[in-house]
Amino acid sequence: MTSDAYAELASVGPYGVRPGHALITLVEPHPGHEYAYNRWYEDDHFIAGAMAMPWIYAGRRWVATRELQLLRYPEKSAIAQPVTAGCYLSVYWLTEGRYADHMRWTVGINKRLLRDGRVYQDRTHIFTAFQDHEATVYRDGAAGPRDHHALDHPYAGLALEVIESEGPEQREELLAWLRSRHLPRRLAGSPAAMVTVFRPTPLPSDRMSYVKQVEGVDTRLTLLWFLESDPRECWDPSFTGLDGEVADAGLGRVEFMAPFIPTIPGTDQYVAELR
Repeated sequence: MTSDAYAELASVGPYGVRPGHALITLVEPHPGHEYAYNRWYEDDHFIAGAMAMPWIYAGRRWVATRELQLLRYPEKSAIAQPVTAGCYLSVYWLTEGRYADHMRWTVGINKRLLRDGRVYQDRTHIFTAFQDHEATVYRDGAAGPRDHHALDHPYAGLALEVIESEGPEQREELLAWLRSRHLPRRLAGSPAAMVTVFRPTPLPSDRMSYVKQVEGVDTRLTLLWFLESDPRECWDPSFTGLDGEVADAGLGRVEFMAPFIPTIPGTDQYVAELR
């Protein structure tokens, strides 16, 4: 490919700022490999394996210390076994309408990184999926950052919630209930400024072998709660009991609710607190 091809690619197709898609990846470094994994991700993979790719325009890493891991629920989770698995969470925004283009690039570059020995193997993907944006609900209406700012704004924490419905039709009902009733009520007066809602999409057949195929493509919703307070200071009662409320609505069940704090880029901050 010549450099002229880049000008041609840039002149066509969607190029908005809305986070039409996301990559959400929860990873557990193997015991004894926490520092090495963190250095690889900070110094290489965050850039070469994500931010340098076309149509990813924002990204942020989050970490769950042992103290934060112990706040997760439910104990029996279909996402993480045990529920404490998954120390590091990375979230990336992709330009709406560019998912297919990005996927061709990401599969190609990851094959190259693997071939060149730049993929750290001593880790397990707990929950890794590309997701399509369904909704964003704001606490303060038009005031404050928009969802496309969320990964750049200095939020003090994030909560990852995964809800499983009984089927595709029930998921649509669940989404409508979340948008119109549950999330506006829960956000009012809370330390969360917004919640973004996504639905998972299947990974391509030529994905990397160490990443398992996405489950719950037709039944799950993934929620990201962006917090203005450290979750260790506000978890109870702001974010406890969400599983009971979803169950009482008869629209699904919470399979994962987990708090995180942002990493400090370029450092090993919090690595010693993972176990």
